[in-house]
Amino acid sequence: MANLRFAAGMQRLIPFLGYHHILMFLIVAGIILLSLLLAGCSSTSPGIPNIFLISLYYQHYPPSFDPAQVDPGVTTAIANIVGQAQLEVRVGYFGICINPDGGSFLCSNNASSLASQVSVDQDPLNLIWVASTFKDSIIFPYLIIVAMILAFICFILLATFPGWHEETDERGSERDVKPFPSRPVSQVALALIFVASVFVLVSVLWQHTASVAASTIAQDLGNGSVKSGVGTTAMILGWFGFALFIIVTIGLLVMILNISLLDRLTDD
Repeated sequence: MANLRFAAGMQRLIPFLGYHHILMFLIVAGIILLSLLLAGCSSTSPGIPNIFLISLYYQHYPPSFDPAQVDPGVTTAIANIVGQAQLEVRVGYFGICINPDGGSFLCSNNASSLASQVSVDQDPLNLIWVASTFKDSIIFPYLIIVAMILAFICFILLATFPGWHEETDERGSERDVKPFPSRPVSQVALALIFVASVFVLVSVLWQHTASVAASTIAQDLGNGSVKSGVGTTAMILGWFGFALFIIVTIGLLVMILNISLLDRLTDD
């Protein structure tokens, strides 16, 4: 019985779902993805330390040699300094997570407090400081925040679009009708989500380029003793958020063009 009631309820609900409801759902999904991206490494909550831009960690491996290296033997000195350290540092937009000995992560937005919890032997090359410099000097999260605000305003504007409702025609029979949304409101919503998409694109490209560059340089400097990596989850969240906003932008543009075409055909 419960399944039949649910199916009947869905059959009554689906006809009243409008095109703009799908766009609203995509906006909410995009905002959630970008919120998770910004929340990366901000706490020790499950999964949050796994959302990071770059990670730096001590690990001994065969160093790379190149004719451009003036002193290839420096790798031996670095390896001696690193010793048995195995600390890992992960960097997010608003926080840093460290794993000093392969156990659980410690996360904070204050690098000094994290550094005070490890010994010199655990972080001999000051990777926590390097991560803090990357977070404070290179990463810029505020374009994403502005984009989320613009997307939310667009969501509110879409919520004002008229939905299906019943009207009585000249014969006295009821029929479902749905008026066209206001053209100025539609155009403002399109402009907002377009600007939000551009901001997210710039931020994600910035994030991607900066993370890859910093990761490569850090690993080259610690040649043979320090490894680094770019956070795949953070990249996926950023690009998927951008993709959802672009879909909404295209969807709104198609809707406005179709309404304009219908208006022209009606006038003719």
